Amino acid sequence: MRRGRAVAAAAVVLAVAAGSLALTQLGGREEGGEAKNPGLPPATAPVERGDLRDSAQADGTLGYDKERKINAGAVGTMTWTPRTGSAVERNERLYEIDGRPVRLMYGSGPMYRTLEAGDKGRDVEQLERNLAELGYTGFTPDEEYTELTAAAVKRWQKSHDAKQAGKVGPADITFAPGKVRIKSIGAGVGEQAQPGAPVLETTGSERIVTFLLDVAESQLAKVGTKVTVDLPDGTTAPGKVSSVGRTAKPGDDPQDDSPKVTLTVSFDDPDEVGGFDQSPVTVNLTGETRENVLTVPVNALLALPGGGFGLQVVQGGTVREVKVELGMFAEGRVEVSGGGLREGAKVGVPKI
Repeated sequence: MRRGRAVAAAAVVLAVAAGSLALTQLGGREEGGEAKNPGLPPATAPVERGDLRDSAQADGTLGYDKERKINAGAVGTMTWTPRTGSAVERNERLYEIDGRPVRLMYGSGPMYRTLEAGDKGRDVEQLERNLAELGYTGFTPDEEYTELTAAAVKRWQKSHDAKQAGKVGPADITFAPGKVRIKSIGAGVGEQAQPGAPVLETTGSERIVTFLLDVAESQLAKVGTKVTVDLPDGTTAPGKVSSVGRTAKPGDDPQDDSPKVTLTVSFDDPDEVGGFDQSPVTVNLTGETRENVLTVPVNALLALPGGGFGLQVVQGGTVREVKVELGMFAEGRVEVSGGGLREGAKVGVPKI
């Protein structure tokens, strides 16, 4: 994670406490501060007024959604497989075993048995809805496989020059939630297939980015949060967070064992993404925005002996130390208030 703001205010506080002595030796004073000249700071920076955005960047991977494996539905020799990267839609061939095509149908449940007249279940309804979508009607799509369903199956089988048995099983069709993209081939042409053994690895057709985010930063990336993604060709595409993992686990970096969650990003216009797959990208997240606030560089803060933080205000060759209240940290700056600060005032900072 490359941060556009402080990891946490506490970490910044410790850094400020360690570095503030480089600017000045602090003494007791009231909040309003008294003009004195303990020595001008090595450099100054202006107090700025504007919007402060809480942002972060994360390394992600561009790919496709809904990865899944497709297992063989019969024993035999693989006689045809699709091309890697190709898309397969409803009623199209996924693969062939012994010259017999296995076709794709849409549904969330698996094809785990041979269906015939008299069978009942949700898999029956899945099959019937696919047949209806393909124009093979004459029945009511429900959970009962009737003779009318069998007649529709025979018409479907005839259209593919297959044996018109009126029943259908795993050797004929495979269910998937929708159109699939072929990611890899598990069993090539000429190899033996076994029921339950993977023959294809597929994905959905939607382009997504997956990335890890510290649990502590999850407020930056809720579902619906708008992001931009820096693509491998140098272009940028807008998108939004589409899912946030529920389980936290350490990332792959052995130097960073902080718990992280997995997030996914979908694109506003997938056509902008191109054909990149498993490519590294950068996700830019923008969280809270504080509008029209006064800000100073984080390294302008001074740790006060009595607690809290202050600034060195430089004016007319003199230095006035004032106590301030801190707000949001972001973009290397911090929101400040109090101490009579005004936009354009000069505050001390370490020499760059």
